[in-house]
Formats: sequence, C-alpha cells, structure tokens
Amino acid sequence: MPPLNVSELVDRAREGQPRAVAKLISLVEDASPRLREVAAALTPHTGNARVIGLTGPPGVGKSTSTSMLLSALRKEGKRVGVLAIDPSSPFSGGALLGDRIRMTEHATDPGVYIRSMATRGHLGGLSWATPQAVRVLDAAGFDYVLIETVGVGQSEVDVVKLADTTVVLLAPGMGDGIQAAKAGVLEIADVFVVNKSDRDGAEVVVRDLKQLISFARREIRGESWRQPIVRTVASREEGAGELVAALNEHHDWLAAHGELARRREHRAASEVEAIALRRLRAELEDLHGGGHLSGLARQVVERQLDPYAAADALLDSLRPGQ
Repeated sequence: MPPLNVSELVDRAREGQPRAVAKLISLVEDASPRLREVAAALTPHTGNARVIGLTGPPGVGKSTSTSMLLSALRKEGKRVGVLAIDPSSPFSGGALLGDRIRMTEHATDPGVYIRSMATRGHLGGLSWATPQAVRVLDAAGFDYVLIETVGVGQSEVDVVKLADTTVVLLAPGMGDGIQAAKAGVLEIADVFVVNKSDRDGAEVVVRDLKQLISFARREIRGESWRQPIVRTVASREEGAGELVAALNEHHDWLAAHGELARRREHRAASEVEAIALRRLRAELEDLHGGGHLSGLARQVVERQLDPYAAADALLDSLRPGQ
C-alpha cells in the first residue's frame, strides 16, 4: 500500500472526489495518528458551509425530512453533505446504516455525499467524530452540511454545539412528547417542524408549540429570534420550500446580530476542548498502566490522602518541571 499523502487527499476531496472525502472521514473515525496533519491541511479551506442540525424524538420522520431538505437544496444547485448518525451495531460497533438506506435516491448524485456514522456509545445523539467530519465536508466545498441525529431525549442535545441552525422535528401522535422533551430538546430549537401534519392531532402540536414559544419569550429581555413553526409532510416533500425559507431567515438573522460568529466560536471552543480532554484521558491511561494512579487510589483508600489531594498529585505528574 502506498504511503498516505494527506495534502493530495485533501486536494482530491476539494475536487469533489467522494472516495477522498470518505477516506478523510475514516481517518477521523479511526482516530488516525495522522489526524493532526489532516486538521492542518483542512483548516484553511473551512468556514464556508452552513451547518444544519436535525433532531427530535424517534418516529417523527427525521430521515425522510432530511431527504426532503436535501432534495430542496439540490434544486437550488447547492452541494450538500449529510452526516446521518446511527446507533452502533452491538456486534461491529459500526453504524447500522439505516439512514443511508432511506436516502438511496440521492446516492448517485455527484453533488451529494452521505455518510452514516456510529455513535459508538457516545451520548448526546452524535458520534464523537462528528465535529471533525463536519470540518472535512466544509473543506471539501459543500455548501450545506446536514447533521441528522439519532432519536434523542431531553438531555441529548449535543447537536446545538455544532449547528448554525438547529431544526427540532415533532409529529402528531407522539403522546406527551412535547411535555417530555421541552426541558431539553425544545429549548435548542431555532426552527420547529411539525412533520406528518396531514394527520389528526397536528393542530394540537402546533398550538402547544406556540404556547411554549410564547411562555419562553416572556423570560427573554431584548431582541431575540422567534422560532417559526413549519408544517411538513416529508414523505410527499410538502413544506420543503417553507423550511428552506425559514433556514435562510434564521441565517440572515444570525449574521445581522453577530450570532453566527459567536456560535462558530463556541463550536471551535467545544472541538478544542474535546481534543484536549481526549489527550489528557490518554495520558491518564498511560499513568494508570504505569501504576501511578493505582498508587494514589491506594493512598486514598488507606486515608493517607484525600481525593482532591490525590487529584492534585495526578495532575502534577502530567506537568513535569512546573
């Protein structure tokens, strides 16, 4: 096998070669030793893609809605990358590929790249590698990156740390889904979508959302974004135009109020923190293998050290010479 030329791989990805894009994302998912080199090569070409997160409880039609939005953006001539986060296979640890199967109609479109990524036990509805996979697609020249999360609950809202705009999908027939989710998922929404709006109960969902938005705005002082509610029937691509219009309005609002730059700075901060914590965890594991952590733990058990003093000693061992 010839040696990996990262610079050449990035150039090929920017030329639109899907195999090069796939290879770069695989390097990210596999935590390749070349990741630092990959990140350095990608960074000058990033910052142009609009990142849209789509999330919501299981059964609301996230995959169908993602496919609908993808079709609408392609009609406008936009290049679109999709990261469909699937549950991990209990056998291989890989993605179950359900979302990619449901988007087969786009598989041969050269302006589309779809990648299923496994959560691999990571909570929050995303894969740990998602932030850098977004960076790959951004650098490869995609106009939009759509992130479809697994079905999430009220505490699994990591997508808001990555997206410029977060779309929360709901549907009639979800029982008390709004009540259960409002403490977490509903609070991150920039745009609400009521999918399957041709079904009985859609008006009730819309009414409840309007009430929640109204209550939330009473607590906000100053100018703020008012989340629109878009009704769709994604299986028939009804409401696609209205959804794209809502996304555009939100993007313009973000840019006009300086919020887009703030969100992207927050995204970068989260990514840097995650990389630093991963490296620290690896160093701690090395110390554990060397017995230092075990020795400190033994001193805590024997009441020679309290846990905070032991933690100080452990951190000091990571900073030799200071």
